[in-house]
Amino acid sequence: MPMESTEIERLILDAFPGASVEITDLAGDGDHFAATVVAEAFRGMNRVQQQRAVYAALKGRMGGELHALALTTRAPD
Repeated sequence: MPMESTEIERLILDAFPGASVEITDLAGDGDHFAATVVAEAFRGMNRVQQQRAVYAALKGRMGGELHALALTTRAPD
């Protein structure tokens, strides 16, 4: 069963309180999403570390309930 965008957002916000999270359903099928996450917690991390942190926040759902997630991550300006 596909994940809802609100569930993706909730998991990310649980891991990164105060983050700005924008989720887009790319194909309208509930399986292919893009997420932009801006979080202070990313400061000092490179992009790979940031994206690994987001995938960890999804608690193993990548590749199962969540088929594809294109990530854009950064620390606030």
